[in-house]
Amino acid sequence: MNTWKIREIKPEDNQQVKELVRNVLVEMGVPKVGTAYEDKALDDMTQTYKNDKMIYLVVEEDSKIIGGAGIAPLRGEEDKICELQKMYFLPEARGRGIGMKMITKCIEFGREQGFEKCYIETLPYMENARKLYHKNDFEVIEKPLGDTGHYNCTVFMVKDL
Repeated sequence: MNTWKIREIKPEDNQQVKELVRNVLVEMGVPKVGTAYEDKALDDMTQTYKNDKMIYLVVEEDSKIIGGAGIAPLRGEEDKICELQKMYFLPEARGRGIGMKMITKCIEFGREQGFEKCYIETLPYMENARKLYHKNDFEVIEKPLGDTGHYNCTVFMVKDL
C-alpha cells in the first residue's frame, strides 16, 4: 500500500515546495540563474497556479511534501502547448513509481484543458528525469519552444497529447 498521496497544492505547502525545488536543483548541480531556481513563481506557488488551465500537484507522505509537478500553458504558445513545470522529487520519493504517476496526472490535466502538446525543458545530466520523460513518450527536439526564461536548460522535449 502506498503511504503517499498526490493532491493539489495548498497555501501551507508553499514554503516546503520552494525549499524542495531549490534543494533538488542544488543537489543536481543546476545553475541558480537561468533555471527554475530563480523563478518568482516559487515564492507563492498556490497563487501562481491558481489561474485557468494550470495546476500544481504535490506528493505528500507523513505530512511532508516529497515531490511536485505542474502543468501550465507554455508562454508564447498558450493556445496549443502546455508545459510540464517544476517536477522535482526528494531522494526518498525516487524509484517508487511516484514520478510516473505524477506525469500521468499532469498529462491527463493537460488533455482535459484541450492542449495538443506538452513541452518540458531539462538538463543533459539529469539522466533519470530524461529516462522518465522518454518512458512517457516525450521526444527530444532541437530547439526550445515558447519563452520559459530558462536559458540554462538545454534539453527540449515534447509529447503529443
